[in-house]
Amino acid sequence: MSRYFFLLLIVLVPSLAMSQELHQTVRGIVFDANNKLPLTGVQVVIAGSQPLKGTVTNRNGEFRIEQVPAGRITLQLSYIGYENLSTPGLVVTSGKEVFLELEMRESILAMEEMVVTAGLRRGESINDMSLVSSRTITTEETHRFAGGFNDPSRILSNFAGVNNSQDGSTDIIIRGNSPKYVQWRLEGVHITNPSHFADQNATGIGGLSTLNNNVLTASDFMTGAFAPEYGNALSGIYDVKLRTGNNERYESVFGLGILGTDLTFEGPLRPGQGGSFMVNYRYSTISLVDELGLIPDIGGIPKFQDAVFKLVLPTRNTGRFSLFGLAGHSRLDFEDVTPIVWQTPGDRGRQPGIREDFTKNAGLLNLGLSHIISLDHASYLQTTLSYSREGIKDRVFEMEESDASDRLLNFDSRLMKSAYRSSIHWNRRLSSHHTVQAGIQYTLFDYDYVQSQLLSDNTRNTSFDFREQSGLVNNFISWRYRVNPDVTIAAGLHNTNVLLTGEHTLEPRITASWQLNPSSAIHAGYGNHSTMESIHHYFTKIEDENGFITEPNRSLGLLRAHHYVVGYSQHLGRNLLASLNFYYQDLYNLPVENDELSIFATINEGLDFRQADLVNKGTGRNFGAEITIERFFTGSYYFLMNASLFQSKYTALDGIERNTRFNSNYLANILAGKEFTGWGRSGNQVFGINTRIFIGGGPKIIPLLRDEQGNLAVEPDNNVFWDYGKAYKQSLGDLYSVTIFLSYKWNKSRAVHELFLDLVNVTNKRGRLSEFYDENEPGGVGFITQPFFFPNLMYRVYF
Repeated sequence: MSRYFFLLLIVLVPSLAMSQELHQTVRGIVFDANNKLPLTGVQVVIAGSQPLKGTVTNRNGEFRIEQVPAGRITLQLSYIGYENLSTPGLVVTSGKEVFLELEMRESILAMEEMVVTAGLRRGESINDMSLVSSRTITTEETHRFAGGFNDPSRILSNFAGVNNSQDGSTDIIIRGNSPKYVQWRLEGVHITNPSHFADQNATGIGGLSTLNNNVLTASDFMTGAFAPEYGNALSGIYDVKLRTGNNERYESVFGLGILGTDLTFEGPLRPGQGGSFMVNYRYSTISLVDELGLIPDIGGIPKFQDAVFKLVLPTRNTGRFSLFGLAGHSRLDFEDVTPIVWQTPGDRGRQPGIREDFTKNAGLLNLGLSHIISLDHASYLQTTLSYSREGIKDRVFEMEESDASDRLLNFDSRLMKSAYRSSIHWNRRLSSHHTVQAGIQYTLFDYDYVQSQLLSDNTRNTSFDFREQSGLVNNFISWRYRVNPDVTIAAGLHNTNVLLTGEHTLEPRITASWQLNPSSAIHAGYGNHSTMESIHHYFTKIEDENGFITEPNRSLGLLRAHHYVVGYSQHLGRNLLASLNFYYQDLYNLPVENDELSIFATINEGLDFRQADLVNKGTGRNFGAEITIERFFTGSYYFLMNASLFQSKYTALDGIERNTRFNSNYLANILAGKEFTGWGRSGNQVFGINTRIFIGGGPKIIPLLRDEQGNLAVEPDNNVFWDYGKAYKQSLGDLYSVTIFLSYKWNKSRAVHELFLDLVNVTNKRGRLSEFYDENEPGGVGFITQPFFFPNLMYRVYF
């Protein structure tokens, strides 16, 4: 595949050379962060330009800098009474204007300019209340990092303490916590898991997100001790932001790749009115790749399509409205499926002489309407209405290998979940030292769940069949206190009210940051957090000892956790940052099976739903250390190195502390990249090479039954396969992978062309993740492994 990539370069690059220097317009709007009003008179300059190139914002907060040469620039903004703002690493191309929406914050040094060295704020969270275990992920990073597949969710595993299942999934494992406890947000609104082909427990078996980096701007990612506004989350929060479309001219992006083809349109709703639209649609093309024989035959090909849009309508006196949405649909049909290709619920497929076919239909829809209005010079109010829906339909058919025509429906599942949300968020700056926020959100959930499966005697068992509604009310209040230019404290309370069970919580949160000197800082934080369990647990039906059907989990309590974080950061130079973080998470009220002989806890739940009588008597703890050394992209290169050592434990009613299945004990990443500019006869081309090396422990497993001599001792006819006495004691070995990402970009007068080649797992290392019984495998043992080497080629044009 790489041979074809370079052949394209040889053919195309010479024909696209140009003789003139290429330029573009850089423009945007600057707002006050505390009242959302535009700032007039802000000085905006391009750092290092000769002669100095810049402008000032007009009465609408707008700025425009024309004839900016193509390349990378840094904008520096300054305004009397406000902190200076720097936006490094902006990419200017000839095919698309750079349009920015920026916010500046009042300095606590009244009527003086506070000098902030460019780069010191890189990576800091956009959210003022998030002072620890959080960072901003820029669009430029999602484009640049190797193995991203144009997918923002895959970028997260490049950072300290964050992993995925290493099986090609888009799940997010943060500090040893289950992926199902990660909260996804879009434009500040809680949304569904955005993965295509997501499994029923939201552990992320899907291989691709409905989001792609063409539509995103800088977004916040949080891994612990969350700010008071975030509720019903335990593991992490990814608050994704959609970029605003160009409000002056129409622009497009077309992409064609192995995984999918997409088209993005944007432009003004009505010229001269300030409103804009942005819409993206993508359709899978992997079936074409399969026909060309570029991927191994796996018995079926996944298909997907998705769409994203955002409309922005500013008004003169009634605030700013935005309408946004995210939708996706995916389908796959596998014949003779095995766990190596795709995992299916249950173990009947492991029985001798039985093969399985599997079909999946999954869909999601998220819509939101947001309105933000400035109340006065120091405050604003944001109101949001949203709707989300996700549905998963899974069917597993089984048949005897000797008679494939007689298919029997084994597993049949239809899970439909809708959520209606309304929220109000108020922000007020009391003074340059004090800012307060408060908010309330009401959520109405609507569930339609039906699932059944064949038992060992071929009778059908209905796991659940319910149509129910439940409500959730979340309130919060936050206070940010800037003691002086070096010390900041953020504190507050979050209140969760579960209307289904009548449970109420009051969750205190406090974080602090102390800038010891211009190059070093310490920070610490504590947060009390809670989350509901998957809804099927609450409506589980159990037959008691008298033969009566009961619902013992109707009053199941929230899973709770105390998060403690402390860290130190040190700038080793203008663009080099080292950080060290320690964390401890104390999990309590953990739902576990009400049986002293059971190891089941909901935090280990995987693909299979479990019908169990649960009690909130389990405990758990996650603790570890994370170190990061990062050189920000400057001077045409960057690197990012991080390592994490951690433990993730839980205790069920048997009193034995065990590893969770997500306890891989350690992980390390090395990322590096270099850009070579000035290529081509006219110097208008850029070649980039980026790489990622990952090393980590494997997930803990429940092994197959073996006798004392290590021989397999499963009983397929009795559906007995697993040794629960050795659950989660060990993994099947360490894992590593190497990914290389190549890019080539060339500017024309009216368009920009890019070629990308992601070489994933270039060594084709197939580390073992888990095992299963298969009579056709050597020794009767099959292994789920890391994905095979995969070259992902994509072409994109901006015009």
